[in-house]
Amino acid sequence: MKCIIKAESRGRIRVHAAVAGMSLAEADILEYYLRSQAGVKGVKVYERTCDAVIEYNGQRAGVIQALSKFSFSDEAAAALVPEHTSRKMNRDYQNRLAAMVARKYAKRWFLPHDIRVMISAWYALGYIKKGLKSLIADRKLDVSVLDATAIAVSMLRGYHNTASSIMFLLGIGELLEEWVRKKSADDLAGMMALNVDKVWICAEDGDILVPVSDVEAGDVIVVRTGNMIPLDGKVMSGKAMINQAAMTGEFMPVRKAEGSYVYGGTVVEEGECRIVIEKATGSGRYDRIVKMIEESEKLKSATEAKASNLADKLVPYSFAGTLLSYALTRNPQTALAFLMVDYSCALKLTLPLAVMSAMRECSKYNITVKGGKFLEALSEADTIVFDKTGTLTHAHPTVAKVIPFNGQEEHEMLRLAACLEEHYPHSIANAVVAAAKARGLNHEERHTTVEYVVAHGITSMIDGRRASIGSYHFIFEDENAGLNDADRELFDTLPSEYSLLYLAIDGKLAAVLCIEDPLRENAKSVIGRLRKAGFKNIVMMTGDNEKTAAYAAEQAGVDHFIAEVLPEDKASFVKYHRAVGRKVVMIGDGVNDSPALSEADVGIAVHSGAAIAREIADITIEADDLEMLLLLKRIADSLMERIYRDYRIIIGFNTMLIALGAMTILTPQVSAMLHNMSTLAISMYNMTDLLEGDIDEES
Repeated sequence: MKCIIKAESRGRIRVHAAVAGMSLAEADILEYYLRSQAGVKGVKVYERTCDAVIEYNGQRAGVIQALSKFSFSDEAAAALVPEHTSRKMNRDYQNRLAAMVARKYAKRWFLPHDIRVMISAWYALGYIKKGLKSLIADRKLDVSVLDATAIAVSMLRGYHNTASSIMFLLGIGELLEEWVRKKSADDLAGMMALNVDKVWICAEDGDILVPVSDVEAGDVIVVRTGNMIPLDGKVMSGKAMINQAAMTGEFMPVRKAEGSYVYGGTVVEEGECRIVIEKATGSGRYDRIVKMIEESEKLKSATEAKASNLADKLVPYSFAGTLLSYALTRNPQTALAFLMVDYSCALKLTLPLAVMSAMRECSKYNITVKGGKFLEALSEADTIVFDKTGTLTHAHPTVAKVIPFNGQEEHEMLRLAACLEEHYPHSIANAVVAAAKARGLNHEERHTTVEYVVAHGITSMIDGRRASIGSYHFIFEDENAGLNDADRELFDTLPSEYSLLYLAIDGKLAAVLCIEDPLRENAKSVIGRLRKAGFKNIVMMTGDNEKTAAYAAEQAGVDHFIAEVLPEDKASFVKYHRAVGRKVVMIGDGVNDSPALSEADVGIAVHSGAAIAREIADITIEADDLEMLLLLKRIADSLMERIYRDYRIIIGFNTMLIALGAMTILTPQVSAMLHNMSTLAISMYNMTDLLEGDIDEES
């Protein structure tokens, strides 16, 4: 594709595509193609101007080369675009907003006064009907009743322009709120949508790992603890507890057995089952997620809910002020000052917009926030708990060495370990599989049913022998594995700087895999800045032995550490600290972190971790970077600052308008206009990013 460079600065370039025009679909193809390029941090494509703004941290030449190779007809590039994007929706709302403004001024310029009055009366009936329904049917004296009364009184008093302006601004506000809510829900659904690359399919000669795109209706797949179910289907055999939070919003797992229907995107929390695939697409899941987000009132922040309740509670006072003013002055204009200006409209409209906009801003940084209340809780939190492996340490640990015992051969032990571990999504398991692959060791299916014990280990029968792999506790206490006397000295000198994975065959220790899992380079820096940001208690928890944990804790700079913990220990720790009045944030990536993530005020999962962790977590960090925690904290704190500032502005400004109206300094028309314009201005401001954006928006 031929491009013209329009502007350029360090790490940022704006180009114009030399094409006759760009459709919405073509803009999406270009945007997702550029996002997929190495070194590209962010992309914004403007289909109207055929421009693209690209931010990169790699080589400029790489960006230019990628642009030169791009073609809208490239099928590989088109395949990068997800099923749903927000571009078409944004265009639809932009057009609706423009049409609403155009109709407003077209009526004023081209229609006679009497016709405009008739049109205003027709629209007024809709608001009055809504207010009467709330008052009579629902027996509620809420904002809709106040709006209906203000519009009706204005029409009856002959203030037709005032009534028209009130309805216009209410319509604009409703459209903007709907737009932001749908955009935020759409972004969140996209982040929560199915993210499964491969799946185990049952074949005659054993389970085969295949791309999920190769699965067809009628195929049988096997899904185990911690795995996400990729497609809709029916359980053929086995039993499992399924977490369906992304479908229903309910976090209690549901028991599924033979004959039960399961949905793509849900997660196996415990157990194992074989599923007959019904549809080869995850049809309907995206729409179900959107609906869940839109309808989930329980995910509102406490501040947002308080604003909504306060808005309705203030309505009777507005009516009381109106009646009292008229009784004392007999001046309709003075009375209308209380009716035309209220606190409720601004509170009810602007604060939810601020929350949803903050959630949308998080999604720009590939951070999924499942509800406003979690940002509020994060802002107030004083305790943060880190899992070590895959969280404070790199998500891609490596096998440093394999130490065989009991006369076993090193390569064969690694091959066997990979055969067991390849079924489970954990950073340590991935490291074992990768090590076998790097050495060219083929670990085809040689075993029967695999049993996975959360946070402990895996067992199976391989070539007629019982094989177990896992923690020290699992191998030597649960499995009662023994150690030959001849191996005692070697065992006692195992290196303490590594995380150790034990492999036993037929009740005898066969090998120890030494896992090198260094801390992330920025771990200590991030923890130091989190402490400055308000966290008073920073804790690291790990299943590693005391020595390994102590070394990691010292390097990371945490306040406390707890070693050799089980999943229930992590959950108990979080539960205790919440019980004594602390606000707790838990960060993890594995199946074993799931109970603690569920117990915390805010559970944060690293996206590279297990599906069950991502599903249970309240917030998911897409990027493999602890710096995202600091950015998330900044957004949460900035959101609460914005909300409290909105409170002060709304109460102060509207109190001033009521006072000026009561003193007849302002007419009801002017008061209504200023009130609605201020509400609209705050709403528009609340739709802006809390942090200074990396990529500018099209003007």
